[in-house]
Amino acid sequence: MSAARAFSTALRAGAPRAPIAARYAATRSYAAAAAAPTGAANKPPVALSGVDGTYASALYTAAAKTNSLEPTAKSLSTLQSVFKKDPKLSDILHAPSLSVSDKQQIIQELQKHIGGADKEGIVKNLLATLAGNNRLGALEGVVEKFGVLMGAHRGEVELTVTSAAPLDSRTLSRLETAIKNSQYVSNGQSIKVVPKVNPEIRGGLIVEIADRTIDLSVSAKMAKMNKLLKDTL
Repeated sequence: MSAARAFSTALRAGAPRAPIAARYAATRSYAAAAAAPTGAANKPPVALSGVDGTYASALYTAAAKTNSLEPTAKSLSTLQSVFKKDPKLSDILHAPSLSVSDKQQIIQELQKHIGGADKEGIVKNLLATLAGNNRLGALEGVVEKFGVLMGAHRGEVELTVTSAAPLDSRTLSRLETAIKNSQYVSNGQSIKVVPKVNPEIRGGLIVEIADRTIDLSVSAKMAKMNKLLKDTL
């Protein structure tokens, strides 16, 4: 089964409806490939919401059908690095003034970063479909949510640590060890540490794992103090 057909089939199962012309163009480009039966093994391990979640789920299904989950994850990891290195990229992708030529150039540049990792063309078809449906702005979210799906697929538990300034590897390692020995991680599960920086928390940490958030930030303490003073006065 071709990557294009796999992605198109998965996307039609749950993606938001695009304008007729865009849907026709995307469908027509996949028309030459043959369909293959879907199975439980190809379904995303967790349900995601939102436009980016829909596309990420379709991408996961397409990659699973063509046995290319890991190469696809590697390609998206490369794109995630591009977003981190170029903060302006997200704004560019959201620009409503992008022409068809602009979108084609953007896709070509992104594919250069991916290189030969996308052998089945799964990510290439994702980019083309997002462009055709005027959804390139959702790409960064798709990348992040595909990471969530792959984490669930691998049995990983995502540990998000937000600090006002970057943490050193020793501190992150100590946090990982503490969480790994806690009730939040089951036997056999591994931890994926995702460090984030948000100067607005002023100091301290915000630790998120599964559906639990532990807010030890200075901003949270200040907010509690302000509320206490307000209630008292």
